[in-house]
Amino acid sequence: MMAQSNLTFTEKHDVPEGYKKTEVGVIPNDWNVESLQNLCRSSITYGIVQCGPHIPNGVPYIRVSDMNSSELNVDEMLRTSPEIASSFGRSKVEEGDIVYALRGKLGEVKMVGTAVSGANLTQGTARIAPKNNIDNRYLLWTLRSPQALKQAVKEAKGSTFVEITLGNLKGIGVPLPSSREEQEKIATALSDTDALISEFEKLIEKKQAIKTATMQQLLTGKTRLPEFALREDGTPKGYKGSELGQIPEDWEVDKIRNTLSITTGSRNTQDKVNDGAYPFFVRSQNVERINTYSFDGEGVLTAGDGVGTGKIFHYINGKCDIHQRVYLMSDFKQTLDGYYFYIFFSNYFYDRIMSMTAKSSVDSVRREMIADMLIFLPSINEQKKIASVIKNLFEEIEVLNIKLNKLLKIKQGMMQELLTGKTRLV
Repeated sequence: MMAQSNLTFTEKHDVPEGYKKTEVGVIPNDWNVESLQNLCRSSITYGIVQCGPHIPNGVPYIRVSDMNSSELNVDEMLRTSPEIASSFGRSKVEEGDIVYALRGKLGEVKMVGTAVSGANLTQGTARIAPKNNIDNRYLLWTLRSPQALKQAVKEAKGSTFVEITLGNLKGIGVPLPSSREEQEKIATALSDTDALISEFEKLIEKKQAIKTATMQQLLTGKTRLPEFALREDGTPKGYKGSELGQIPEDWEVDKIRNTLSITTGSRNTQDKVNDGAYPFFVRSQNVERINTYSFDGEGVLTAGDGVGTGKIFHYINGKCDIHQRVYLMSDFKQTLDGYYFYIFFSNYFYDRIMSMTAKSSVDSVRREMIADMLIFLPSINEQKKIASVIKNLFEEIEVLNIKLNKLLKIKQGMMQELLTGKTRLV
């Protein structure tokens, strides 16, 4: 449990009683500020200058790009020859060391686990080897803190390709609890929270995979919901050929133009109003606000051009206004459920427009790209049921994402409280 301090501020310096002002901010009186280098058992250093060609079964080395995952993965690393690696013995990492990104992803840090022990580094990464009396997890969390990143950015050079020198990295100030016990408790609290976040991320990833598989099966009829799978005599329904390949015997295929109306809006982005009364759909995943509406009903919207072409989709059932380069599909015929169409269209439209170009992206959407697209048409009741099943999966993932975002905010708050000593655990 975190024990909150009752901080009493002095009138003169606005520093809480029992705290002191330092170059890294206000910290408890019994904490010190140490340079990062002073907390290491060896000099902070970068790694191999010229790694040479990849050598299968050679010595792995850690690049900045290897730090994108939550943990360092030795199986994804390139390898150099033992001769080159041995000439850079100073940058050979050991279990419990910390790897710091000197350039590009400035301030990214990773712990060296058992599998990565013995690997080397490149010029873009640095080895930080904490002393035995320093909890390496505490140091890891401190280097991830906004205070440490602020120091790194201040000392960094370059505008488009930012990097920090070893000298400036060594000089980063670290607020340090005097007792190893407090360091460990802070590190454990933050690591436990991070582990919980990781479990949530894995759960969301699993749910996303289930959603994708469910959509693929239900939207193509490869899997039928039980109440639609059998004929009246109890025998399984079969399949038939169509313009989209094999489909259930009681499904149809039609062009979108025959199932709804396609229009565009008339507004410009500058028409938005921050606290407007109605949603305003522009060429972005973000929905703006506006005080006018030109549509009131059920519809599906997609960007007609811009960076989100073929990737941005919205569902609306109510009043809204629409950008002039946003397509609105509405006035659904009796054979088409609006939310079923939203799921189908958002899942398949990008692949359709990409099949119509030789480029790596599509600059704009023409009306006929939408109008001539073919769509599977189960019975209206089956459409509604399919839409309901998939919508429930959407909502379940959305709830998990909301919880995840709350946990991320809690972690940020804990870092601010614990790594400055504002909240004490001892």
